[in-house]
Amino acid sequence: MVLARPKLGEEENKAVIRRFIEEFKNKANHSIVDELFSPTFVHHFQDPRLPQGREGFKILGQSVAKAFPDVHVTIHDLVAEGDRVVERNSVAATHEGEFNGIPATGRKVAWTEIDMYRLQDDKVVELWPEIDFLGLLTQIGAIPPPK
Repeated sequence: MVLARPKLGEEENKAVIRRFIEEFKNKANHSIVDELFSPTFVHHFQDPRLPQGREGFKILGQSVAKAFPDVHVTIHDLVAEGDRVVERNSVAATHEGEFNGIPATGRKVAWTEIDMYRLQDDKVVELWPEIDFLGLLTQIGAIPPPK
């Protein structure tokens, strides 16, 4: 079986996403968004409380880091095709601050994410996240566990 070689740019796109994950998610360096994301960036996470674009995305990152200051993301898969990169990860953290109106519980939590990014000219221009909020909210006691 012969594997197809990555298209030019796919490895570079994966490198951008690896850097984003390490800086933004693991080190809470939210200013990295200004460097790695396009000024026209669109985040497809619907939250009417957040402004659109890079500023809203930085606010989202700051709120997660405040609630879970020891958050650590482990990448399990990073797949690129053309201008898209898909990341599958797991997150481990401690609920040490208010999150979505839920006071800190001190509980160790874990959740999974699958994020799809579209890049253009070495910048992230769109992001579609899928986050296990049900699992997270159950772990911090915001909703009862299934019976």
